[in-house]
Amino acid sequence: MSSPAPRRRLPVAQINLVVMPTIVYWLYFGIAWNGGSLLPGGDSDWAGFLGAIVPTAWATAAALGWFGFQALLERFLPARIVDGTPLPDGSRLSYRINGLLAMGVSLAAVGFGYASGLLDLARLEREFGALLSVMTLFSFALAGFLWWWGRTRPGGPSKISGSFVRDYFYGTALNPRTPPVTGFDWKFFCECRPGLIGWIVLDLGFAAAQLERHGSVSLPMLAVIALQTTYIANNFWNESWLLTTIDLQSERFGWLLVFGDLVLVPFTYCLQAFWLVDHFREPSIWYVAAVLLLGALGFVVFVDANLQKNRFRRDPEGCRIWGRPAQSLETERGPRLLLSGYWGMARHVNYLGDWVIALSFSLCAGFGSIIPWFYPLWFAFLLVTRERRDDRWCGRKYGADWERYKERVPYRIVPGLY
Repeated sequence: MSSPAPRRRLPVAQINLVVMPTIVYWLYFGIAWNGGSLLPGGDSDWAGFLGAIVPTAWATAAALGWFGFQALLERFLPARIVDGTPLPDGSRLSYRINGLLAMGVSLAAVGFGYASGLLDLARLEREFGALLSVMTLFSFALAGFLWWWGRTRPGGPSKISGSFVRDYFYGTALNPRTPPVTGFDWKFFCECRPGLIGWIVLDLGFAAAQLERHGSVSLPMLAVIALQTTYIANNFWNESWLLTTIDLQSERFGWLLVFGDLVLVPFTYCLQAFWLVDHFREPSIWYVAAVLLLGALGFVVFVDANLQKNRFRRDPEGCRIWGRPAQSLETERGPRLLLSGYWGMARHVNYLGDWVIALSFSLCAGFGSIIPWFYPLWFAFLLVTRERRDDRWCGRKYGADWERYKERVPYRIVPGLY
């Protein structure tokens, strides 16, 4: 009797190299050239779309100049030096923490350029498709460089499977730096700087386009910019927290993270503001106030949950949460698992706060199109898959202690529900 044939695995890398850019272009097409609909119709302007995504000299100079400008700020602005988590060999890499200052300098430079007439900020909306193409091509090129650099000069933990596509997609080095170990950290930089700060600059470009086209900036536009700017500023205020994430600790840096950082985040998370340029201009002030209140609630849960964990890590013995000594579970590996406050309600309740913030962004854009809702829908999928990946990682790290912890804290993200 012959044994069953082995199940063939889907070529995940090859599929996503095509699917992920297609999704970003499709969302742009829907917003700008298809009236906000995902499905093409008789009024779809395919000629306009195809013409708009051709890279231009202005878009190339703007996109690559922005990337270089952010790299210079990371290198030369004053910075706090922080050691990362231990690598498998016990060593630690040091990181330059100056993202909040870089964000302030960047927005001040953009504001000065716009106020002085040197910068046509509204052009970002007109050349959005060209900018998208430039950064997509740049992402493919940068991933190729990182594949080569990780093979020849990893400077730390690396993994080479022997398949070019797989290694190109997932990356070859955990922490590619130029030069190795002591130089410019490509992963930390791309995860933080050009995409996140660029997201806010794109928002400002949409506001400038709305002002140019309609003579005023609407309340929903102001609300979404305020919420998203606060979100990014909080990220940089707590920039050193990123060093404790699984992305930084265990994910190699290849096309998947490069494209996500430089294209997916800035060019899809800004779609609420893009939609608002010509839509949902006069909602009730009470509606906008309610959305801002919901966003503030999300911030409270997200920030306070992370602060609780951070305080507990610094002082497990003396930490108090909600007025009581923090309870925790001892593990054989050494680190204690927090059972108090938000962390006694769900294992990743901070993800819930993060998602509520994302929900508030899309509520600012109203209900005229599904496309501005891409962020919370995609983010929900991302957070669920990330939580399950974290669960597997913690299971391998803590073993039976992790199972005991899950008995004490049975819910994953939403207390009482999931």
